[in-house]
Amino acid sequence: MRREIISTGLAMLTLVGSAAAESAIPERWIHPACTPLEVTKNGTFVQLDDGALMTIDKDVLRTSTDGGKTWSEGGEPIASGVDLNYVGHVGQFLRTKTGVLVLLFLDFGAYKWSWDNDRGAPNADCTLELWAIRSVDGGKTWSDKQRLLGGYNADFMGFIQTSDGRLVATCEHLVPELKRWVCCSFISDDDGLTWRQSNLIDLGGHGHHDGAVEPMVVELKSGRLLMLIRTGLDQFWKAYSDDDGRYWRTIQPSGIDASSAPGWLTRLKSGRLVLAWNRLNPEGRSFPKGNSAGPAFEFPASWHREELSIAFSEDDGDTWSTPVVIAREAGAQLAYPYILERSPGELWIFTRYTYHQGGQPAPPVAVSLREEAFVAR
Repeated sequence: MRREIISTGLAMLTLVGSAAAESAIPERWIHPACTPLEVTKNGTFVQLDDGALMTIDKDVLRTSTDGGKTWSEGGEPIASGVDLNYVGHVGQFLRTKTGVLVLLFLDFGAYKWSWDNDRGAPNADCTLELWAIRSVDGGKTWSDKQRLLGGYNADFMGFIQTSDGRLVATCEHLVPELKRWVCCSFISDDDGLTWRQSNLIDLGGHGHHDGAVEPMVVELKSGRLLMLIRTGLDQFWKAYSDDDGRYWRTIQPSGIDASSAPGWLTRLKSGRLVLAWNRLNPEGRSFPKGNSAGPAFEFPASWHREELSIAFSEDDGDTWSTPVVIAREAGAQLAYPYILERSPGELWIFTRYTYHQGGQPAPPVAVSLREEAFVAR
């Protein structure tokens, strides 16, 4: 048997390989209202006006004109350090209203995960920097590369353009002195040419997975911004910004039960919000927290990732529909979801961190569903 530990701070898994383990892989269940996708990439995507898709495949921009079945070949690497094929959401990109492509990414060219369990703190050489780069010619050339955050940063789920044109990215940062994660946002009013950082959101905790991590963001109908934050506190916490992400001054529990795993939050053409995530417990039973405190958390936290659920909100996140499980696999990790609204009411849902029981790599969840099939009338 081979046992290997891989850690990128917020993406941590155990790989166990053996013939016996491979033969014992449980069957994955998919909700009958979901349709498997014939898509060979799992996002994130930019959708062009003609329906073509763009994605960043490792460090090369590729396009598809057949719904993601095949992708363009060739292409020049975007920049050193870009590696969007890595586990989790290590980069996000979008196309602005003026047609500029903007990419935020974690620089794997200088990556080193280094945590001292005795001190309960990162070592001085613990490094994964957050950078930005953009293209004004549809991805033919890239320029204006700049570092947004030094030190160690990890997966991030939020990158949007607001109705008034501001770019808002919600990120996380490991603070050595605090020995935990905090969240913040970066904003740009010039299509990613320059950036400003917000205040830090600190929820306390102690450990290499503790604190405020992997935030999502969405613009509300009122113009406020809503951030949902992964925690080890049995639920997402939420924060509001009244100035398009410059400051976050209202911070409180969300009431949405969640394991220590991120979700994906987006607004649909219908005006509803949709959230995909791993709940605190599997449907109908509890999930033991075990001895998860120590290096990872100050107090035990749930690592449940066997089920992927979705819920909808009609009132900008004040209340949510009853969660529905769309994918389930015993002992597996169906985590780090991503949602693309391919056409009005047609949702493509993927996972970016997908492992069978025992940590064996597994195909991602890749399904399409109709919004109306999951919304009560």
